[in-house]
Amino acid sequence: MDVVGALLVLTLGAPVLGLVALVVLAAHGRPVLFRHTRPGLHGELFELVKFRTMRHPDPERGLLTDAERLTRVGRWLRASSLDELPEFWNVLRGEMSVVGPRPHLVRYLSLYSPEQARRHEVRPGITGLAQVRGRNALDWSAKFAYDVEYVNRRSLLLDLRIVLATVWVVLARKGISAPGAATWHEFTGNLPAPAVEGGQETVLRR
Repeated sequence: MDVVGALLVLTLGAPVLGLVALVVLAAHGRPVLFRHTRPGLHGELFELVKFRTMRHPDPERGLLTDAERLTRVGRWLRASSLDELPEFWNVLRGEMSVVGPRPHLVRYLSLYSPEQARRHEVRPGITGLAQVRGRNALDWSAKFAYDVEYVNRRSLLLDLRIVLATVWVVLARKGISAPGAATWHEFTGNLPAPAVEGGQETVLRR
């Protein structure tokens, strides 16, 4: 079902993918795609592909943090989730599923508790239980709790419910970014994280 769904999206959505690629090229230049190594099933690494939503780092222009590099086009892509469309290529390759825990950064692997690490017992997904329960508005502990809940409860019926709920979340544009951040806050482990001044954060995605 993942493969059939990915083929349908990539084939029927080809005009949309092409249009978004042209918009990204005009706004951000080359490359159009953002590629980043992420951990997948059982922690095995793969290359995630998305549309770029940020400019390249440029110290001379003061473009260093996510908030400084995120463009108006990038905010629109994130709000509409169009930046996620190329991930269906990862689904087609068997590296991701349509539904599952979101793939986070490789450096987080050593920071998970044994319970949190169970999120890698399934393939990462384009959408998931955490995405329809709050997305980036959730704190890390809540995200991981929903990820593990999905691992425990996973079924075709639950996947269908999550896909339908995702449509509503995207249309409502809920939980696009973490409170006080352009995207999300760094996961620093299971100890209390230091305060982030002025909503600034480490560059995470671009």
